[in-house]
Amino acid sequence: MLKLIYTFFLGVLLAIFVGVGISAFYPGPASPPYPIELNNPGKELTADQTIQQHDYDVAVKQYDLDKRPYNRNVSIMTLAAATLFLVVSLVFEKKIRIIADGIMLGGLFTLLYSIGRGFASQDNKYVFIVVTVGLALVIYLGYHRFVVERGKTKLLLKNNNK
Repeated sequence: MLKLIYTFFLGVLLAIFVGVGISAFYPGPASPPYPIELNNPGKELTADQTIQQHDYDVAVKQYDLDKRPYNRNVSIMTLAAATLFLVVSLVFEKKIRIIADGIMLGGLFTLLYSIGRGFASQDNKYVFIVVTVGLALVIYLGYHRFVVERGKTKLLLKNNNK
């Protein structure tokens, strides 16, 4: 039971590590601050406040446009990290199984984060590519970890019974 908890915790921590690392070294565009002068609910806006509201709305639209390529770039970085984690988990699966499983889980969580950021980019073609890469990685990983490994185990059992 403790091994399962450790594996899960390592996976979550790796995904958080990637997200925090990207946020620290590749900060996103800053959202525009809401003008304090517009904080008067129920009251009609003055001409000056209407101009401020319009300027704020324009700034928010520009922020949304700036955020799309940022989300795409973050998705690319996290996809690369997820792929790296999955490769590392395959390399170490025979040597340090519990850590390899945690790294694999971290790679899968990071892959989910990458797909989520891909959706935030609002580029359907890019999202399709990310989901396709994610699907290919997960199918390969599942095949390698469960089909190939099971086949090796059956072969070992068959050879030991002779």
